[in-house]
Amino acid sequence: MRPKLSGRGPEAPTPEQRARRVLALLVLACLTIITLDARAGSGSPLDPVRAAVGNVIGPAESATATAFRPFTDVGDALRTNHGLRKDITRLEADNARLRQQVATLPLDRTRLAELDGLTRTVADTGYSLVAARVVAIGPMQSFSRTVTIDAGTSSGVRKDMTVLNNDGLVGRVVSATRTTATVLLIIDTDSVVGGRLGTDLEIGFLRGRGSAADTGRLALDLVDDSVVPSKDDVVVTWGSKDGVPYVAGIPIGRVESVVSSPRQSSRQAVIKPFVDFTALDVVGVVVPKGTQGDRPVLTAGAPK
Repeated sequence: MRPKLSGRGPEAPTPEQRARRVLALLVLACLTIITLDARAGSGSPLDPVRAAVGNVIGPAESATATAFRPFTDVGDALRTNHGLRKDITRLEADNARLRQQVATLPLDRTRLAELDGLTRTVADTGYSLVAARVVAIGPMQSFSRTVTIDAGTSSGVRKDMTVLNNDGLVGRVVSATRTTATVLLIIDTDSVVGGRLGTDLEIGFLRGRGSAADTGRLALDLVDDSVVPSKDDVVVTWGSKDGVPYVAGIPIGRVESVVSSPRQSSRQAVIKPFVDFTALDVVGVVVPKGTQGDRPVLTAGAPK
């Protein structure tokens, strides 16, 4: 007896089977093309196909790149602008710093010259100095001539110490805190300094007249009334006991003129100070040898 035939044909492949067949065909096609291209060498039969594909896809790629370039350029521009702004900020800061250095260069040179002058004073006199800067001037309402310096007890500065600069005698310390000190200038009316003439070593006392301008002068009264000071004679300090408040040998000024009165038997010399009291900046305070503090002490050897 014959088997009963079904009326249906062969079963249709499933989607997974179709996908496998397509993948197998693609792999086989790729291998075939690679093999043909490799064996053909430089004259590959696929060159016309490559050329045709390049002719079609090349313009499309170029058009796509042109269309999207504005959008990509925006991002590049934003990144570039951000970097440029940072560079501009840095350059502006550098320029400001350089302008400040150029502006302060004359001041730095002047201060360096004054420090060099203090160093020469140390070498000439053998005194030890603490360098300081004038940071304030006493009020005019007080009718006194004082300045404030930025060195105090922490630097070894004490009351009744001699203050000078590279030109000559400035004054003496009248009070001191830890970081600052007040200096009474020799031009003050309350200032009295013992002075000595350079030519004949005659001694006297110099008193300030209260003026700090270029016309500011000192009055010298000699102990010996019969002595007539010579014009342009140099006056120096003759010193105090233990160097307090003034050490010896510091230049004060030069004899400008000698005045006298018929009613007075004495003569008074007018002294022009060496120091310009309207331009005080760097000064030195004479301290005992071996002084130690929070800033270097200028000695006859080297700063310590």
